[in-house]
Amino acid sequence: MLDALQTAVLPAWSGTVYRHMFGSNPPARSNTSGARWNDPPVAAIYTSCERETALAEAEYYISLQPLRPRAKRTLYTIVVSLGSVIDLTAPSALTLLGITTDVLRNDDQSRCRLIGSAVNWLGHDGLLVPSARRDSGTNLVIFREDFSGHQFDIIGKETIAPDERS
Repeated sequence: MLDALQTAVLPAWSGTVYRHMFGSNPPARSNTSGARWNDPPVAAIYTSCERETALAEAEYYISLQPLRPRAKRTLYTIVVSLGSVIDLTAPSALTLLGITTDVLRNDDQSRCRLIGSAVNWLGHDGLLVPSARRDSGTNLVIFREDFSGHQFDIIGKETIAPDERS
């Protein structure tokens, strides 16, 4: 697996990403409780490369709640530049790692978490992956907590109406 990941390294990555946040949580706040690509306590910042993907990811999370959250929702637009990033957006890269569409969308996140842990252990700044919630979407999972020497600049923010869905 480590060899396969090393063949997908981009020496640098920069672009505009989107991050959906509830309440007054800042967009640079890391997730340390675990999600699809990170085991706890590994810190990860989940972003999407398209606005629609960020909203689809958020809507899926909201749909899992027993009551629809009423907290303020903000969609941030962020310019990011990172050092090395693993790019798993090509279907062949995922297949090589044992990730099929079914595995990607499954509630059992253990295989994806194993890959994310390996990317973090190898010292890469991030991981580009297909969205599990939007067929044409891409997510960037960032494994940095310190952005010195890198870019993480908020260039816009949009309040999401309580009834707006992806």
